[in-house]
Parts: sequence; structure tokens; C-alpha cells
Amino acid sequence: MKEWFLLYCKRSEQERAVLNLDRQGVECYYPQVLINKLVRGKRIEVEEPLFPSYMFVYFDPEEISYTTIRSTRGVADFIRQGRMPQPIRAELLYGLMLNENTQEQQSKLSTLPQPGDKLVLEKGQYKGIEAIYHEPDGEKRSFMLINLLGKEVKVSVDNSEIVKK
Repeated sequence: MKEWFLLYCKRSEQERAVLNLDRQGVECYYPQVLINKLVRGKRIEVEEPLFPSYMFVYFDPEEISYTTIRSTRGVADFIRQGRMPQPIRAELLYGLMLNENTQEQQSKLSTLPQPGDKLVLEKGQYKGIEAIYHEPDGEKRSFMLINLLGKEVKVSVDNSEIVKK
């Protein structure tokens, strides 16, 4: 039975991993966002992974072994709890897919709140909850993803779900 798993990829090799996993019949997903960055003194929009070095894969472990996936070029290893890779709840992943930034939402990324700003969530299961904006950095978003999967405490919400207080 097919399930979703989380992979850790070698630094900046997600594209390579996707190509090689795709050839093996493994479905891959890693959300990307447009970010305004200062490059060589000019502000440009750059597309970057929402969770750098992490990718979700969908496959049947009885058809394709964990070792085959782990040995794929660009892949470092599975995120595990104990010895075996742990499946990811599909609802969590489909929620990410549904909230993936559209072009309209991506333009809002240039007006992100500053860390420490108080916000109120407008949509989703956390509607009406006051929150404090914490992190725009991709590497730290990845740590928050791992905490979310392990503890289910920290949440990442779409920018359209928040209002500055």
C-alpha cells in the first residue's frame, strides 16, 4: 500500500533526486515559494523550496525498497523514528498541497510580517487564534516541519490565513 514518507536530500540536490526518483516510479512533492531576495545589490524574486533539503515521496515499500530510495542520487536518507522510516499522515501533506501558494498568494510573500509581530489567523483549523510570527528563513522552516511531524505543536500557516494585529 502506498504511503507518504519524508526524505532528507543532499544540500541543493532536490531536483536531481526528483529526476532519479521519478524514473523509478516514485511520486515526489516539495512545495516551493517565491521569495524576494537581494542578489548582487538588486531585489529579485527567487523560487525556493519551502523546506530546503526535504522532500515528500509517495510509494509502496513492498514494491520499491527503502534501500533503493535511500540509494538514489541526491537522496541522503529517510527521516525516521527509530529504525524504520515513519509514514507521514496524508492529511498533513494534502493540507500543504491545498495551501500551496498560488501566484496571487506568492505576491504576498514580499510583505511578510516581521519576527515578533502579533497576528490573528483568519482561516483553517486555527482560525481566530492569536500567534506571533516566528520565521521567514527556509532552513528554520525545515526545523519547524520536523517538530510538527514529531510533536504536532508548531504550525505553518498560509499568509492568507493571518491578519496583523
